[in-house]
Amino acid sequence: MRSSRVYVDTPLVSGGEVVLPEDAAHHLGVVLRAKAGQPVILFNNTGIEAQAVLVRADRKQVVAQVGSIAAVGRESPLAIHLAIGISRGERMDFVLQKSTELGVAAITPLFCERTEVKLAGERLQKKLQQWQKIIIGACEQSGRARVPLLHAPVILPVCLAADASERRFVLHHRSDQALAQPASRPGSVLLLVGPEGGLSGDEIAEAGRAGCQPLALGPRVLRTETAPLAALAVLQFHWGDLGG
Repeated sequence: MRSSRVYVDTPLVSGGEVVLPEDAAHHLGVVLRAKAGQPVILFNNTGIEAQAVLVRADRKQVVAQVGSIAAVGRESPLAIHLAIGISRGERMDFVLQKSTELGVAAITPLFCERTEVKLAGERLQKKLQQWQKIIIGACEQSGRARVPLLHAPVILPVCLAADASERRFVLHHRSDQALAQPASRPGSVLLLVGPEGGLSGDEIAEAGRAGCQPLALGPRVLRTETAPLAALAVLQFHWGDLGG
C-alpha cells in the first residue's frame, strides 16, 4: 500500500518524534483508521522527505517517529508565478489545486475589475486558510516537497510592481500571439490570468506597459479554470520539466 504523505510545519530529525497536524491526524487516525507501525512520509517545505512510522494513532493524536531523511528533486527548473483573478465557487479551489500539481512556485490571487467575489477582514483570512490547505493537500498528493508561496490577494498594479520574473505573459483570447522560444531559457515566468469574463482592456494595457507579452492558446475561448492550467502545461513543456 502506498504510504501517505503528510506536510508538517516542524524540523525533521532522524530518530525524533513528530505530532501530526490536526487535519492529517484526523484523516489518518479516523478516516483511514491507521495503526501504530504504519509507514508514512513526512515533508516540511525544505525540499526533503522523511521516511517515518506511526508510533501512536488514535482519535486524540497521531505521532510519527522519523527514520531516514533524503533530499528530493521534484521541483521544476522554471519558477512560475501564477497571478490569477479570483473566481467564484469551487473554480478558484480547482485552479489552486491543479496549478500546484503542475509545479507553480508562487500564486497571487488578484482583485480585478471583473472580480465578483468580495473578500475582506475575517472572510478573507478564512479563505486564505482554505486555499493554503488546498495547496498543501495538492503537494501531499503530487509528491512535491516544497509548498508554493501563496500571497495575499492584491490589485493588479501591486502584483506587477512586486514581481521580479524574467519573462511576463498575460493570457487573453483577443491575442493571436502564441508562445515563441527565446534565445535562452528563462528561469522564472509570471503568468497573468483574469477572472470570469477575463481581464478588462485597461488591465491588459496596463500589463503590456509592465512588460507582459500577450499569450494566446488557440482559437477557442477557455474558461477561467481551464486557461491557466493549459498555459502552465505549455510553459512547463517548453521551459520546465514536462518536455522530457
